[in-house]
Amino acid sequence: MVAAAASITPPPALTLAGSSPEHNRTNLNYRRPFTRPPIRGRFIDAHCHLLANRHADLWFDVADHYGIDTFFTMGPLEEALTLQRRYGHRLHFIAVPNWMALGEPNLIDRWRRSIESFFNLGSRIAKLHMAPGTINRTGRGFDDEGIRTILNDIRGRGMAIMTHVGDPETWYSAKYDVPTYGTRDDQYAAWERALEDFRGTPWLGAHLGGNPEDLKRLQSLLDRFPDLMLDLSATRWIVREVSQRRDEAREFVIRNQNRLLWGSDQVSGDGREWDFLASRWWAHRKLWETAYSDTSPIFDPDLPLDRQPQLNGLALPDDVLQKLYRDNAVELMARVGVDVE
Repeated sequence: MVAAAASITPPPALTLAGSSPEHNRTNLNYRRPFTRPPIRGRFIDAHCHLLANRHADLWFDVADHYGIDTFFTMGPLEEALTLQRRYGHRLHFIAVPNWMALGEPNLIDRWRRSIESFFNLGSRIAKLHMAPGTINRTGRGFDDEGIRTILNDIRGRGMAIMTHVGDPETWYSAKYDVPTYGTRDDQYAAWERALEDFRGTPWLGAHLGGNPEDLKRLQSLLDRFPDLMLDLSATRWIVREVSQRRDEAREFVIRNQNRLLWGSDQVSGDGREWDFLASRWWAHRKLWETAYSDTSPIFDPDLPLDRQPQLNGLALPDDVLQKLYRDNAVELMARVGVDVE
């Protein structure tokens, strides 16, 4: 999961005690051949962050190894221009603001210009990062007049809305004090007001709606808001929480197979090499496609070393994977006038 951070380039991979890299604590060989998923058509990663053209060659080399064809990506506008020239046949850009300018007083005007620029590049999804830390940093939640202006701009252009709402429950319990950041329930109530006011507009809730710990909440949202879809992105967070409630999560995914689409939340970076990128796509494919059950190879900083998570695969049926990996993303984009194929 990538936050609205002070820099667009994430930190390099860490090495844990005992010389194991944090992305491969169990010494897997990520370069072993990996079959394509059991689907027809393009395999689509609908939530990722290819941040710079200089990362692209490595990115696509690893992606090809794991059979991933098409990406809905977020990154700086100036990098998108070059990436479109080189890899436009594999990329669709999600419009995002300049994260470095989130604290500036002219944020809304700059954000509106950014959406227009991305729209002119062909983007038909725009993202709002409405996590507790971002709301605290900007002082703007869903009920803010400027945010409503942004939402109206997105709807007026016939684009889909994407939002990051919420964060891991481990952060609410350890990092977010209520006087500073508010409560999850208050933040979700504000999101629901926006969903109500923008009925008819396709809406994508990132990271399983930002609350994979509470599948009942997510089911209620899906039942009440027919325009809402949820993506399955984020690796450490999703692996941890889905694996903890494997049977319940598998039932939830199968029940809502027409309303979910897969994304990795993969983030490129100057210090992130082949095996780091591979670890994220490896973990996702094992989680959704197989009955793999073992220690997750990726270090989870939200848990102590003696309580690192398991990865318990859901072994989803092929017809469900067809929808998660391709069909639902194609249908979402068709609603905003884009033929992904």
